[in-house]
Amino acid sequence: MRGTLYIVAAPSGAGKSSIVNAVLERDPGIRLSVSFTSRAPRPGERDGQHYHFVSAAEFQRMIDAGDFFEYALVHGDWKGTARQSVEPQLAAGHDVLLEIDWQGAAQVRAKVPDAVSVFILPPSRQALEQRMRKRGQDSDAVIARRLAAAREEMSHYAEFDYVIVNEVFDAAVDEMCAVFIASRLRLARQQARQRGLIEALVAPDVPDVP
Repeated sequence: MRGTLYIVAAPSGAGKSSIVNAVLERDPGIRLSVSFTSRAPRPGERDGQHYHFVSAAEFQRMIDAGDFFEYALVHGDWKGTARQSVEPQLAAGHDVLLEIDWQGAAQVRAKVPDAVSVFILPPSRQALEQRMRKRGQDSDAVIARRLAAAREEMSHYAEFDYVIVNEVFDAAVDEMCAVFIASRLRLARQQARQRGLIEALVAPDVPDVP
């Protein structure tokens, strides 16, 4: 049975990566697709773990070659998901999670209409700014630009199937896991997964022949 494609998007600072990492530790049935980006690594980021870091020229070459499942220009840098990171795993029956932005999510939904999408919101604008500043990596000017971009990103929340407010981290992780569980229990997937059991349960009784 083909796997399910999950999309998780959020503005910068909403805690998306932390929630996703916690969910992946709980649910070994989901595989994270590591995106490509043309930006430089931030402190603590590792190539192949957080992103595949490539030059802008290499990213453009991959676009021209049709290597991407989805891609978008985000905050002046390219981000994208390679086809080989998604399609073979879905075909093999594995659930795949894409941690992407709303632009990439729109491209994915056009290609995979039954993808399950989740948008994560912060509890307030003030909390979002505090989380950005807590990183200690960006200047005031950069933070101001990121906050403006976040407002634009958050305006697209209604395009997603589920919305989670990351006010209490553990509760947000529980809610994300609940989305995955509910998705696997949808009628069509259970009909495919439990076909033999369902057919046996609803089969008409055969009268005993004396």
